[in-house]
Amino acid sequence: MKNTNKRKWLELIWVTKLLQRYFNDSATEKEKEVVDSWTLEDMGVTLTESCETDETTERLWQNIVTELNLKTQASKKKIIQLNYYAVAASIVLLISVTFMLTQQKDSSEIYEPLEIIVDSKSIPAGTDKAVLTLEDGTEVVLTDNTNYKTNCLESNGEKIVYNTSPINDTIASSEIKYNVLTVPRGGQYFVKLADGSQVWLNSESQLKFPTAFIEGETREVELVYGEAYFDISPSSKHAGAKFKVNNQNQSVQVIGTEFNIKAYKDESKIYTTLVEGKVVVDSKDHRKDLTPNQKLTLDVLNNNITINNVDVQSEISWRDGIFSFKGDALKDIMKIISRWYDVDVQFENKNLEDIKFKGVLVKNQNLTQILETIKNLSIIKSYHLHDKTLILK
Repeated sequence: MKNTNKRKWLELIWVTKLLQRYFNDSATEKEKEVVDSWTLEDMGVTLTESCETDETTERLWQNIVTELNLKTQASKKKIIQLNYYAVAASIVLLISVTFMLTQQKDSSEIYEPLEIIVDSKSIPAGTDKAVLTLEDGTEVVLTDNTNYKTNCLESNGEKIVYNTSPINDTIASSEIKYNVLTVPRGGQYFVKLADGSQVWLNSESQLKFPTAFIEGETREVELVYGEAYFDISPSSKHAGAKFKVNNQNQSVQVIGTEFNIKAYKDESKIYTTLVEGKVVVDSKDHRKDLTPNQKLTLDVLNNNITINNVDVQSEISWRDGIFSFKGDALKDIMKIISRWYDVDVQFENKNLEDIKFKGVLVKNQNLTQILETIKNLSIIKSYHLHDKTLILK
């Protein structure tokens, strides 16, 4: 990821977390004074979607910059500009003013505020946890308080790192040993492969990979299911060996790049988003090149492919601790929520599934905080949380 892109997203995270601390009563007095000084008029925010203009957002951001003294040093005169929807949505969402809510059939319809009923203890946000299956079938549970080490790997509970020394190329490929890293619902994990490539795994994901790679031969891993962000060690460091990510429905060939693949078992589409470099996506009847900021969508039911230009920061925000929604349907949003908080979501009113809205949320909040944040912004009249089941009405 480009440094400027990283800086943009870090800036967004900083602002959203400041507001999160404010509403959780954990902000300092100085921080409270700053947030208290913000008004809708000062920030140029109105309650209609029609105000989503670059000019409006520029006024909003410049007020934030002024209040928080975030101007860069003289040697860095350029103020970091955040994507307009991310800034506006994060501010408006976390201040609980509005949520840019739309409905397909009638976006002007007004709905009653949400009522929340919580019958159980707060469900915490997901954590770093996974199960590592070794080549002999042994399963090792990795959590944030687990230290595990062998001759070829080491884990501190937050990540797992493999030794980077390559296999001698005289060893047969059939002798390569494979490990499987499974991240459950309510979890996430990071792994550094033996070639130095880095992989971030999202909730409910599984990656199969060799414990070492043969020098000069194509480096192959398998995203069995789920979502993963890849930062691949370039082929120039591995005698020209390319990198390939396989899935039962497609193969992504890589030279050296950063990209995201989303391929969940309960979804009929696979999404491949390129951040940097170049990849070639192969499916049954298609072979497509992607350039940065493009997302390829493969419909596994009919093998149709579409390619669109996207805001990659929104697509990969999960890796940086942010839920980012850009007009997503409520049923799709609830899939993400269910994986991260390990809950089952039921729609008592099926008409709610296709309602769309925009916004960003910080992932480290517990589920009750998430529900409280959106309760005045949703079209749902009530929802009930009991144990591990969330019912939307």
